[in-house]
Amino acid sequence: MTLLSGSSSADINAPIERCWAVVEDVAGSAHWQGGLEHVDIVERDNEGRPLICDTLNDAKFTKVRCRVRVDYDPPYRVTFTRVASDDVDVMEASWELEELGPQRTRATYSLAVDPGPVGRLARPLERALRPVVVGRRAEELARAVAQRG
Repeated sequence: MTLLSGSSSADINAPIERCWAVVEDVAGSAHWQGGLEHVDIVERDNEGRPLICDTLNDAKFTKVRCRVRVDYDPPYRVTFTRVASDDVDVMEASWELEELGPQRTRATYSLAVDPGPVGRLARPLERALRPVVVGRRAEELARAVAQRG
């Protein structure tokens, strides 16, 4: 297994509830997350939130399709776990929100992925993907929260 992982954090000038509203809106995440081209809802949970989703990510050199399960721990954490994919063997991602004060929230995005059969290309793949899928994620959330302001 060649596990590629990383995280990024940003302090956002907004209450945790506003940040949570953006993070929880999984169906709309392709509008503000760079590289995430599409999210199709396959199944919803008892509260009507996306539970199983098909995602399409632009990984620069290829498109990565992945079916994920979404789990919610409001208003602090959303996790995404690979259910099925021909493109990656393992994929786990999460958003974690930490209340820093009434109008300030720290958001951390984490990602761990095993590219499977392209494992020997792991280093070049990691250098290409890290800035796209991890490096700017938290800043993208900050912009999305500000736009919804």
